[in-house]
Amino acid sequence: MSSTAAVFSVSTTSSAVEPLGVGTILISDRPLLLPSSSSSSPFLGIGLRPRSLRSITHGSNPRTIKPRRSNLIMQWQDCTVKMEIDVPISVAYDCYSDREAIPRWMPFISSVKILEDKPDLSRWSLKYTAFGRDLEFSWIARNMQPIPNQKIHWRSLEGLPNRGAVRFFPKGSSSCLVELTVSYEVPQLLTPVASALQPFLENLLGRGLERFANFARTYHPDAA
Repeated sequence: MSSTAAVFSVSTTSSAVEPLGVGTILISDRPLLLPSSSSSSPFLGIGLRPRSLRSITHGSNPRTIKPRRSNLIMQWQDCTVKMEIDVPISVAYDCYSDREAIPRWMPFISSVKILEDKPDLSRWSLKYTAFGRDLEFSWIARNMQPIPNQKIHWRSLEGLPNRGAVRFFPKGSSSCLVELTVSYEVPQLLTPVASALQPFLENLLGRGLERFANFARTYHPDAA
């Protein structure tokens, strides 16, 4: 096997929640899940209470208190890793398409189960110890229409908001370049370490591709 090299790049984006007015009164006990600005599903359900106007009687003149502006920001981070792998592009594509085998080489993914009645959907579980915590997250992802031997991409529908794509580029008849991009909303409990989370995940994804390279060289669909 020739030497492999990984290339990493990261970026951070934030989207602010639209403010509703001035002054805040929380009058309902029903939680409201804010959707991600670039995902169709909530993540770790950041629970807020609905805001509305409420009249308060002071003497003989009722007055209305209006909602206060919210400073809540939902932060998204992106990580991209690349690696040249010594297997034909068709083998790398087939190997990565085997979703239920991904926990065998991706360090932080504990299980992937394809839904029997909807094979384009899968339930993912993440378990990992980091930042002094035992982290556990789950989500349901939909595999979007793939481009054979070129691109696999997905988007979460519920649970941890995330999306991503794997692209495959030929480097000859027996090798290819695999590029993995993952975007995710920073979990509320990890917001204090958001700046450290990105390089940490970047490192994990790079290790995952190294293990994927070894896994793909001996990959047999029936054995996975």
